[in-house]
Amino acid sequence: MAAAAALARRAGRLGIDTEFMSEGRYRALLCLAQVAVEDPGAATGIRTILIDGLDASVDVSPLAELLADPAIQIVVHAGRQDVAILRRAWLTEPCNIFDTQVAAGFVGESAQAGYGTLIASVLGLRVGKTASYTRWDSRPLTAEQLSYAAEDVTHLLALADELGRRLARTGRTQWALEECRRLESATDERDPETAWERLPRASQLDPRARAVARRLAAWRERTAAAADRPVGQILQDPPLLEFAKRQPRSLDQLAAIRGVHPSFIKRRGREVLEQVSAGTEDPPIPRESRRSSTDARDAPLIALAEALLRTRALDAGLAYELIASRSELEQIVAAARQDAPEPAVRTLAGWRRELVGDDLEALLDGTVAVAVGASRALELHAVELSAPERAPATGGRPLG
Repeated sequence: MAAAAALARRAGRLGIDTEFMSEGRYRALLCLAQVAVEDPGAATGIRTILIDGLDASVDVSPLAELLADPAIQIVVHAGRQDVAILRRAWLTEPCNIFDTQVAAGFVGESAQAGYGTLIASVLGLRVGKTASYTRWDSRPLTAEQLSYAAEDVTHLLALADELGRRLARTGRTQWALEECRRLESATDERDPETAWERLPRASQLDPRARAVARRLAAWRERTAAAADRPVGQILQDPPLLEFAKRQPRSLDQLAAIRGVHPSFIKRRGREVLEQVSAGTEDPPIPRESRRSSTDARDAPLIALAEALLRTRALDAGLAYELIASRSELEQIVAAARQDAPEPAVRTLAGWRRELVGDDLEALLDGTVAVAVGASRALELHAVELSAPERAPATGGRPLG
């Protein structure tokens, strides 16, 4: 561990991946961490170590410190969950992350490309994926599992190098790094006090029932965390919502609600009644004012905006998924319709604003229009506004 950390510090980077098990647990269990570092003394130039996440005697502090060192680049692939698990399990704050899946989206590859697919596409190599769904919490691990785990990071640094070269050629390095920084805040910790907001149809509850639902959902989160079980194994959403609506005051009333097993009443019934009672004493949670965020007339504008963004993505060699989601476009179009301040969405910030944000706002303001040009490609045309009507479009330019 110390030797690998020293090599990583000398090289200024390391590659890392994890194997974990989330089935039947409240939080994913870190079973294995694979680390790759550059080692001039190794036959392949890479030293790979596998760290048993189930062995509490292993001192991971040399590597945990590196993950939080801004001078060390942490190379991952699709690493949001890896970062969240390592933050919790290793008590560290990962930073300076380079995610090869994110970077691939800026050089013409799919923004959802799997590790094996990307290794084949970018490096022309093949990796096996035979052990991906095996029991990583079993010991001893098989030779197949160990080989699979090591291979998951063996080529990670070489992949990062090639993607880095392509980013530099296209001038997109800072864009990719900006996007990777979003991973630094990844966490799998959940706030019990806000858990009720994720309940299905929670918005339909009346203010009193919402207060009870908040109590019940917070209790369920804490109970599940203490037992290390999924929240659904403690109490499913439908009966929880019914408890909030009906607010039972006795075990008999509790048992009359559909979907509640007698064993649950016997084991946790009184706890539930205590939470219901406390929730009825809490201040009611008022419903949010109904937002006019959707309108049937928005659909054509959303499609028009998406056409603009897809054209820009193609011209720039970017994965469209990096630029905007349907939800973000809906918010942008709704704000434009209501003449409201622009929403705080990623499409209108950072590198995305530089690429498409300003033109998207101009399109929705009516100061530019989209048309099919002579080359059968979409073009933006300036629009001269006259009161009270708009003049015809003039002077086209290609979107790219």
